[in-house]
Amino acid sequence: MAGKSANKDTRRIAYQFIIMLGLVSLFGDITYEGARSVTGPFLYTLGANAAVVGLVAGLGEFLGYALRLLSGYVADRTGRYWAFAFLGYGLILSIPLLALAGVWQVAAVFIIAERMGKAIRAPARDTILSYATKQVGRGWGFGIHEAMDQIGAVIGPLVVCSVLFLRGGYRSGFAILVVPALVTLAILTVARRKVPAPETMERSYNKVLSDAGGNLPPAFWLYTLFAFLSVAGFANFQIIAYHFTFRSVVPAAQIPLLYAVAMGIDALVALVIGKTYDRIGLVSLITLPLLTIPIPFLGFSGSYGLAVVGVVLWGAVMGIQETIMRAAIADLTPIKRRGLAYGIFNTAYGSSWFAGGLVIGILYEHSIDSVIAFAVTMQVIALPLVLLLHRRSGSSSAK
Repeated sequence: MAGKSANKDTRRIAYQFIIMLGLVSLFGDITYEGARSVTGPFLYTLGANAAVVGLVAGLGEFLGYALRLLSGYVADRTGRYWAFAFLGYGLILSIPLLALAGVWQVAAVFIIAERMGKAIRAPARDTILSYATKQVGRGWGFGIHEAMDQIGAVIGPLVVCSVLFLRGGYRSGFAILVVPALVTLAILTVARRKVPAPETMERSYNKVLSDAGGNLPPAFWLYTLFAFLSVAGFANFQIIAYHFTFRSVVPAAQIPLLYAVAMGIDALVALVIGKTYDRIGLVSLITLPLLTIPIPFLGFSGSYGLAVVGVVLWGAVMGIQETIMRAAIADLTPIKRRGLAYGIFNTAYGSSWFAGGLVIGILYEHSIDSVIAFAVTMQVIALPLVLLLHRRSGSSSAK
């Protein structure tokens, strides 16, 4: 009876901890997603041209993923996951500092600093989160976190838009974001005090697995290859929105609304796919290529109705990527190598996102048919890797 009571208490604490980390991401997203919705126009007001805006955004995103390999490795070597989480989230304070930038060069430093902060915190945060999700189900735990994260992604731009509507200035919009930034750090502090050693939640659940060391297993590398191919053939929203405007498929004023709809779908699908992953394991990854294949046909069509359906599917795929892709890493890797695993995976994910977006953008200038051909080819190649991965690792890995 005592053992059952202890397990129930640990499970309850795990749920509370996951919710707290979800709130950290929610308020963090309000801060940086709110800023990202207007950093392009803001840089323009400071004298930056389109090339500079593209360079700042591209460099920030590249560093935001590439540095995860290093931060994940160092976090594993030192075991100081909380320190990396606090340092990374602390750099969110770069966002409200944009209100003080008088030239685009200074603003660019703040924008890139926030992206570097994400690179520092992401592997450590996902590792900490993975410990708690073992108690409640990997997919469900990461699904809750992703849903809360996306709520922040919807609220953030709305907050900034409201400030601009009421006050009429970008600086006021950035300044008010100091509130969610400070709330982010406050909740993270509470979470750290409540569960100073989150790895004990996984060790208490499965001591043999959690104490395992060694190299990353072959299944992890196969999984990373699958993710790279699948993401490379997944058109980003920017190029889809460009098509909407260029071909006059969707009115410009409705495009942000469609993006908000996609984020809402992302949050809902995250919960559903999380539960599905916990029940059937890695085979649930098959939904990624199957749902991604129709997107270029719909998103790059000339029909408003089909475009809306394409955006809905786009949001669903994002929800799957952000939920079970992260959950699977925890199930495929030993606890002592998890920070490195998240770093490697996120670096591959970001590289694929960058390379795939570049290729799709170039192909779009040639023809929409070539975009469709490339996107479908990547998914067709990725599809059998899911079955191979499922066969090699066994469906029990997620249970």
